[in-house]
Amino acid sequence: MSEISPARFRRALLGWYDRNRRDLPWRRTRDAWAIHVSEIMLQQTRVAAALPYYERFLARYPTAAAFARADESEILACWAGLGYYSRARNLRKAAERIAAAGAYPRDYADIRALAGVGDYTAAAIASIAFGAARAAVDGNVLRVFARVTAEKADPRAGGTRERLTRTAQALIAQGRPDDFNQALMELGATVCLPRRPHCEGCPIARWCDAHALGLQHQLPVRTPKPQTVVVVRRLLVIRRNGALLLRRVAPDSGRLAGFWELPEVEQIAGASDQKTVGEFRHTIVNTCHRCHVVMASAGRRTMPHEFRWMPLADVESVPLSTMARKALALAGVPEPERNPAGSRRV
Repeated sequence: MSEISPARFRRALLGWYDRNRRDLPWRRTRDAWAIHVSEIMLQQTRVAAALPYYERFLARYPTAAAFARADESEILACWAGLGYYSRARNLRKAAERIAAAGAYPRDYADIRALAGVGDYTAAAIASIAFGAARAAVDGNVLRVFARVTAEKADPRAGGTRERLTRTAQALIAQGRPDDFNQALMELGATVCLPRRPHCEGCPIARWCDAHALGLQHQLPVRTPKPQTVVVVRRLLVIRRNGALLLRRVAPDSGRLAGFWELPEVEQIAGASDQKTVGEFRHTIVNTCHRCHVVMASAGRRTMPHEFRWMPLADVESVPLSTMARKALALAGVPEPERNPAGSRRV
């Protein structure tokens, strides 16, 4: 690794950030709850996708106590479309703990103990909300320092991640730890990109060993991903008298527990007038769902207890899975709009 002057490194990075930072709503506040919400939403989710959810969410739940009082159905409906729904459930658990304590915890260890909060998230909240000099190392920051140090191992491996985190911690700006962390995240998101890094516009290129060695396109090293599993599904869109047939996922069924989905062909024996209107793909982790959307009718038969004929006007009040929303859009069934109070009309 090239010798780095910490002071010069910080000045170059922070000067670049001051000139190029994106104007994002969570960068305009020191409120720990608002920052917490943003960090949870940004886990596995792009900034552009999270923005509208963030603003609606805080309009409806401006404090942890307000969110702690919400019921699960309301929470899932508000979160519907963001995916990774365990985040919403953990956020609720964290809100309950914060509300019970009467204030957001200021200590890193106490923040780290909240449900759904890992090392990175705790460091980000501690530095941004409270000025703690804790390096917040997410995927973007790992990529930056894997290139700066020309790291030959996968940065996601435990030992490698710890080593790169120590490098970041040694360089953090004590006077501006919040901006230092966000500058590194911004650099990874906009300049030090995974496939085509813009080294010519990088403020710390002079200290980057990967750039000096011409290895910026080969690093960081990546362990091969698990093979994608393809699952074929036939989703039924069945309407009757202004109502839509939906199936509620059992509360103990894991990721989509409590959500409502469209029935599948295998679940409605004898569904008639079947007509395939299109298909789409929906990927969750390493599973690709190939969904065929089928218009059908079901007559007057009695449905199993988990099914319900739901008036279209009431769909806004329940959490609807992303696959169901995609299927309804493909079938030409209008999706209710989001209401001004902040709950998602799905």
